[in-house]
Amino acid sequence: GKSQDGSETLPYIDESPTMSPQLCVAQGPDGEVISPTPPEGLHEGDLEKGLEMKKLVLSGFLTSEEIYINQLEALQLPLRPLKATATTSQPVLTMQQIDTIFYKIQDILEIHKEFFDALLPSIQQWDEKVTVGHLFKKLASQLGVYKAFVDNYKIALETAEKCSQANMQFQKISEVRNLTCHVCVFVWIRYTDSFISSPTALLYKPIDRVTRSTLVLHDLLKHTPKDHPDFPLLQDALRISQNFLSSINEEIDPRRTAVTTPKGEARQLVKDGFLVEVSESSRKLRHVFLFTDLLLCAKMKKTSVGRHQQYECKWYIPLADLTFQTPDDSDPCPSIQVLPEHEIEEMKMKISVLKNDIQKEKKAPKGQNRAERLRKKMNEQESWLLLHSPTIPFRVHNKHGKSFLFLLSSDYERSEWRESIQKLQKKDLQVCILTTYELQVLTNSCVKLRTVHNIPVTGNKDDEESSGLYGFLHVIVHSAKGFKESANLYCTLEVDSFGYFVSKAKTRVFRDTTEPLWNEEFEIELEGSQYLRILCYEKCYDKSMLNKDDNEIVDKIMGKGQVQLDPQTVQSKNWQVDVIEMNGIKVEFSMKFTSRDLSLKRTPSKKQSGVFGVKINVVTKRERSKVPYIVRQCIEEVEKRGIDEVGIYRISGVATDIQALKSAFDTNTKDILVMLSDMDINAIAGTLKLYFRELPEPLLTDRLYPAFMEGIALSDPAAKENCMMHLLRTLPDPNIMTFLTLLEHLKRVAEKEPVNKMSLHNLATVFGPTLLRPSESESVKGQHITSASDIWSHDVMAQVQVLLYYLQHPPISFAELKRNTLYFSTDV
Repeated sequence: GKSQDGSETLPYIDESPTMSPQLCVAQGPDGEVISPTPPEGLHEGDLEKGLEMKKLVLSGFLTSEEIYINQLEALQLPLRPLKATATTSQPVLTMQQIDTIFYKIQDILEIHKEFFDALLPSIQQWDEKVTVGHLFKKLASQLGVYKAFVDNYKIALETAEKCSQANMQFQKISEVRNLTCHVCVFVWIRYTDSFISSPTALLYKPIDRVTRSTLVLHDLLKHTPKDHPDFPLLQDALRISQNFLSSINEEIDPRRTAVTTPKGEARQLVKDGFLVEVSESSRKLRHVFLFTDLLLCAKMKKTSVGRHQQYECKWYIPLADLTFQTPDDSDPCPSIQVLPEHEIEEMKMKISVLKNDIQKEKKAPKGQNRAERLRKKMNEQESWLLLHSPTIPFRVHNKHGKSFLFLLSSDYERSEWRESIQKLQKKDLQVCILTTYELQVLTNSCVKLRTVHNIPVTGNKDDEESSGLYGFLHVIVHSAKGFKESANLYCTLEVDSFGYFVSKAKTRVFRDTTEPLWNEEFEIELEGSQYLRILCYEKCYDKSMLNKDDNEIVDKIMGKGQVQLDPQTVQSKNWQVDVIEMNGIKVEFSMKFTSRDLSLKRTPSKKQSGVFGVKINVVTKRERSKVPYIVRQCIEEVEKRGIDEVGIYRISGVATDIQALKSAFDTNTKDILVMLSDMDINAIAGTLKLYFRELPEPLLTDRLYPAFMEGIALSDPAAKENCMMHLLRTLPDPNIMTFLTLLEHLKRVAEKEPVNKMSLHNLATVFGPTLLRPSESESVKGQHITSASDIWSHDVMAQVQVLLYYLQHPPISFAELKRNTLYFSTDV
């Protein structure tokens, strides 16, 4: 066809009732999908014209989406009266028959309602920066529901035919019902007649929809510039949709053998993803597939160039045999080898530096080859990080005593896998034992059935898509509703970093309530983050419920949810209020974002009578002290009751508590000691970090910053020792004394690493960029910082290494430093 501007567009599939399943998508001789080659994107000159066309394509699709939602809602009209009679002595249909005929209709409806509600504002507020690719990608990633719908087609049709033959019986039942039910039953009869007269029209509406959205994706790609953030996301959505349609066509084709469950039902893929398995004391990356009756663990086979990807099955467990409890409770849990935290952090720094180098090479003339080599190296490092960062155990056992151990980075994923398996286990499952041939067929089908195609490393994404946000996310967790019984409730916050999720904050436990009101604010540092997760827990105080697994959270997850950190909405200066719905629970929260370049700006306090934002020598002179009172008191309180706290200095404190402490210290409130003793320990740790961050000049000074950068880069140990000690003694006395006090405190915290999980390197990562950072106007090594990711990674590794050097150094005394001043009088 022709569009308004005369260019050719792909024809949309006609959604008429005569369409047959085999016409879902064009096929080649081997059943592969034949579709136009994905477009290359627009040239710069066509940008404005292309974006206008893109809006037209989306507007048309949105209109048809609304019609489709209305059709799905119409399909559900008979549900209520049918369910009402199902529990009576004379049911029109049994609940099992109702569930069979209307299988997955509600789920498909919810998916498209959510998609429609998210897409509508984007078109209403259209401009060149609007992105919709993430919505189409999410829609495509939920095609597993459509797969289940199609697999159920045959039995749904047979059930509907049997019911239609009992129309006279339906009519008799309706006569003893009230008028409302009488009308509804006749609506159902008419629906059944149409259902049988053209079953394909109704049951294949969803597949028609997938075909149409696939063609729309082609048109959107054609009118989207290649460098637009939407382009790679639309490509991903198109690839997932095409693979789905391929699998549907393969199953329709009678030449191909389908694998069924022992009960004769079609086996459906429910969930899949990449997990790290501990096998023979080493970590292996596996692709795990959860089917309706079994869990299959596979690895990608190495294939020759040009050949399709293939999986090799490592093991499978029938869900009827699967348990999360060790069959023999005396069976010891295998120990999990965890790398030192500093190795993980160092690798993250290296990856950040490589990302910057790749961007520079891409802009340089003839730099593409070098950029490709750097990208390959970065992929290797990211894969290493993906393999070694997870620490949360997820164990599954079969009833014969065989156990398998996965490691996950978040309790969120573990809960998702566990819940999905337990939901399937509630059904009447039979033990399935696959023949070698059946296992091979099933494993081969995984390539096209999978919904997760690539491991989450940057090389599998576009540069723009994977950049994420760098800076600080301010989050207020307000309240939660929807709990059926009173409980002790709290929330944790997680953000993604380098392909995996990290816990960043935790609210107080709100005791014995169904409507907790936390109203707690947190400041979370983002390192290229794209998502925020909120998990809601019920606190367990029963010691007998402790789980013997390492790192296990014994508290019960009540709900969990995730929001995308969209740069366009998050970077507004105003708070954005949002609600996450999780298992019937609604958590209300607000968030706003501060970019790293803004967070580095230092605003000296106008009130010189306070301590925050006031030069350290002014404070110590006023207090007649060597170290500011705020530093001494916070350190004392942390050592008194926070040194065993997991993640001390890493987990954010409540922002309102921190602000209250800041105000108390600034006004020299007499009740400061009482406040400190009552305050949450993470808030006190956060107050100390805030004090150092708000100093008008960093503790290790602007003047010496370049020298510290050069000193830490020296290779000769003796030269480095002389330089680093000389730089330290060059600092003003209050700075030296405060730094040495903090240094000894952090060493004492790290001594408790087995308990608090905070190593010297962890602490250096938290405090290094705060104590030692370049001034806003400084251009380091002649290279100006140009982007958010540059700001985050530029010299951060060196800043961490400077503090780590002093933390790993034998005790340094102020007196010894001053005695040696005579020997080192060279100007810096």
